[in-house]
Amino acid sequence: MPEIDIVIVNWNSGPHLRACLAALAQSAIVDRLQVVVVDNGSTDGSADGLAFSPSALRVMRNTANLGFAAASNEGAAFGDAPYLLILNPDVNVSHNTLTLALDFLNDPAHAQIGIIGIRLIDRHGRTHRSCARRPTASMLLLRTCFLDRLAPRLVPPHFLLEWDHGETRAVDQVMGAFLLIRRRLFEQLGGFDTRYFVYYEDLDLCLSCVEQGHGVVHLAEATAAHFGGGTTEQVKDRRFAYEATSRVRFAAKRHGRATAALLVLLISLVEVPLRALHATFTLSPHEGLLVLRGAALFWRGLPRLVRTIFASDRRQAGPHGATCL
Repeated sequence: MPEIDIVIVNWNSGPHLRACLAALAQSAIVDRLQVVVVDNGSTDGSADGLAFSPSALRVMRNTANLGFAAASNEGAAFGDAPYLLILNPDVNVSHNTLTLALDFLNDPAHAQIGIIGIRLIDRHGRTHRSCARRPTASMLLLRTCFLDRLAPRLVPPHFLLEWDHGETRAVDQVMGAFLLIRRRLFEQLGGFDTRYFVYYEDLDLCLSCVEQGHGVVHLAEATAAHFGGGTTEQVKDRRFAYEATSRVRFAAKRHGRATAALLVLLISLVEVPLRALHATFTLSPHEGLLVLRGAALFWRGLPRLVRTIFASDRRQAGPHGATCL
């Protein structure tokens, strides 16, 4: 019986996926792993002809891109190992990464720890600032005006940029690129909230974990290479629309409809113009155009987003016990 079910959501990740599997195959506990690759309608053939020996590998294919949260839940349902690892295809674990992570969670002293992340190293050998703080309503709104960059002492950024991630400690959120959770807890929380297509689902899950009395920990001793932006880099305009939409959903779920409405206004009237101007003059006019195209996609989806958030019938319970938005 595997001890860890590893779920990898793939969407046109190219050679990243094979490199990810090759790294897992070199793990010290490879014989205790089961890997489920959920392909979200890829068109680049990245999920074809995959192999992972000697451990089990399953490939599940969706005809369309269902989003990260929904696909992760599908992959998780394939197994029943006591631990569940959500892993991005652009992450390559080291030989002892999973051993250290598993030993940490199996330690009786850490019985109340529900989720752990690890230290992620970018392609230049730098530690990626991957842990984040819980965003209050005011933080969400003020960051939309870029005050976290202009006055970080007054409006702290979402990610813990001021901390080098060099020691193990409790945090509010670890990134979904490597998120190891106890299966029992994952099922208790209802998995990822599938109303997030991509972005904010990992933050929401971590916050729900803490609310249930379990800790979220960054394990600095365990490391993995993280190349970052592997798939969303291909669709920068849609990436902005996805992120903005999920941000509004998060605001509505965690801070109420009024906060979500104000956030929509600030994104439209402040963030989009400033972001487009910055991209145009610091990168290129094409990059500025991508911001505007992403904004257009966000605005096009607003009617549906507004209907789901501000609908009068709010009696249905969501996967974390919250009201559906």
